[in-house]
Amino acid sequence: MTTLIGTMILVIGLPAWAGITYVGLVRARQSNELPQPDPPRLRRTPAKKAAWIAGLAYLAGGALHLYGLSYMPFLQPEDACWFNAGHMAVPDSSSALPVSLVCAGEEVVPWWVNPGLLVLAVTAVAATVTSVALALENRPAGAR
Repeated sequence: MTTLIGTMILVIGLPAWAGITYVGLVRARQSNELPQPDPPRLRRTPAKKAAWIAGLAYLAGGALHLYGLSYMPFLQPEDACWFNAGHMAVPDSSSALPVSLVCAGEEVVPWWVNPGLLVLAVTAVAATVTSVALALENRPAGAR
């Protein structure tokens, strides 16, 4: 029964819909009443570009920090050294910022995590300040 209904939709419904759409377009073309294109998009201002950069830097920084936190011991600390360094021991030390996990005197977290966090944090803050400054500078005279 369901295949009969699906077949009826395909055989009758879709061609009818396509025919109605085609007739509507032909009539619009003949009467020169074609739909007008959308108005042009507002161009991106420097303040919006800086805000986008700040948002992306915050997002990338959060993702990088979550990646770094994946090395941290949570429920059973000896498992962190086992999974990351290959031997069963309690970590010598660990911290979330700067991201660090030391097992048997060896740093387990990749060297590039903390410099990456620093670069992304500085970028995010600088882009946020820049975005606010540009937005305040370019606002209309009546809004001051």
